[in-house]
Amino acid sequence: MTQIILPLLLISAAYLMGSFSAAIIVCRLFGLPDPRTQGSGNPGATNVLRSGGKKAAALTLFLDVLKGVLAVLLAYGIYAYMADDGGYAQLVIALTALAVFLGHLFPVFFEFKGGKGVATGFGALATLSPAAGGLMFITWVVMAVLFRYSSLAALTTAAMVPLYMYIVTESLPYTSITALISILLFWRHRSNIHKLINGLEDKIGHKKSA
Repeated sequence: MTQIILPLLLISAAYLMGSFSAAIIVCRLFGLPDPRTQGSGNPGATNVLRSGGKKAAALTLFLDVLKGVLAVLLAYGIYAYMADDGGYAQLVIALTALAVFLGHLFPVFFEFKGGKGVATGFGALATLSPAAGGLMFITWVVMAVLFRYSSLAALTTAAMVPLYMYIVTESLPYTSITALISILLFWRHRSNIHKLINGLEDKIGHKKSA
């Protein structure tokens, strides 16, 4: 029974953690407009940067990454004592990473209208494998510096991270969940993909005129 109830509680807790939208909370604390009504309408750090400035964006980014990290660390803390059991513990930990990511995308506290999940996904996946997280970070930075499109950097990283995870961990549960998160990232960025193709995507640091 414990093998069923404990994972369900853990995955539910991770989803609830993900449902706390840092962008919306930070903007309220800073007295800024709701990010869902400004710029791209996405409650994420990049949109907060456009409408609220660097401090609010940095805090948003930190909190979004942090909730991904904490959710997976909680799972590790509970299942770290388990011996090799055919990958069951890895599966639960991976599902916890997916749950916090889904909470960010579809937050129960904010009418299921969340962000695109890049920062939270990074926090969760980097905690699954710090080495893969390092490769993700390098990929994102290189693409962001070269092209200055946050969405392009995120999409390139999402395309590469399942390969990184497999090479580093050789874990089927970790790699499978990572691939699913990558697919969801592409789906959430479908409007950005359209804008990139048509040359309409805003670059990092660009502020829309009032």
